[in-house]
Amino acid sequence: MVFRLDFAAMSLTALEGHRRPEPRERLANLLKAAGDPRRLDILRVLSDKSFDVRELCEIFGMRQSGLSHHLKVLANAGLVTTRREGNSVFYRRQLPPREAVIGTPQQAVFDALDQQELETSLQERMAAVETRRAERGRAFFARHAARLDERRELIANHEQYGELACSLLDQALPDGGDSALEVGPGEGRFLPALSRRFRRVTGLDNSPAMLERARQAADAGQLDNVRLVTGDWPEEAPAEGFDAIVLNMVLHHLPAPADSFGRAASLLRPGGVLLITELCRHDQAWAQESCGDLWLGFDSEDLHAWAQRAGLEPVAAQFLGQRNGFQVQVRSFRLRT
Repeated sequence: MVFRLDFAAMSLTALEGHRRPEPRERLANLLKAAGDPRRLDILRVLSDKSFDVRELCEIFGMRQSGLSHHLKVLANAGLVTTRREGNSVFYRRQLPPREAVIGTPQQAVFDALDQQELETSLQERMAAVETRRAERGRAFFARHAARLDERRELIANHEQYGELACSLLDQALPDGGDSALEVGPGEGRFLPALSRRFRRVTGLDNSPAMLERARQAADAGQLDNVRLVTGDWPEEAPAEGFDAIVLNMVLHHLPAPADSFGRAASLLRPGGVLLITELCRHDQAWAQESCGDLWLGFDSEDLHAWAQRAGLEPVAAQFLGQRNGFQVQVRSFRLRT
């Protein structure tokens, strides 16, 4: 949070000749930026998603020069920010600052926008962009299923974060539960832990090759209470109530990671728990080529904000250093009752 605000302030300072704009000037910039219907549409599209310029041009059917002008105005007003993912720069909405004179109207603009329904054409184009992202992920897993676990070990040690994930799960649900869902079980290494804690366990994966490896692991471990199904998360998740939903090292492969929180909240039973194991934000772009990552980790504030919007309350968070400078965050959230 502090880093983002400082970055926005630095950008504004540079634009104003090394002089930080006064609050009324910043407010004027905000109101100017919000005074154009197309820029409001851009902010609505970036509600809890990130897109690069090429993708935004496709979504809005605009030339890059015109879209870049709108993005510059929004950035000058502190309404959008960027983050680099390998060779691409993605735009997203900027979190409102703590200062009431700017933060309050900015939040009011966001709240009003989020109550508006997106045009059908924009929804369809966004879906097309995210579908292509998902297809790239499926193709990667189909090509590298046999050696994917070996590649992942270059980034994070499953034994370490798996043990920590179990600890947070036991803390949130000391008596286990009736049903659990693991999204993207990979080679099935976390399935035995879930099998011991829940009467029924479902593993959901959109890669038949990876699901077959998970099935082999479940058979070898005689996990009779585990069923494995093919499908895209979150669109094709089984429509039933779960006491726990687990995503271990999955978010950074998803085309729209924020959508996971809302869907999880809709599938959890009252008091149910969402367990997330994920990479912290990093700048090691080689992970995209070697491991099929779409995103270079996430700031903890991102996960917290997405959870809150979905009606999930934080339970616990732990951080674990890994090899090659990576850091893993393990976080649990509970559905508000």
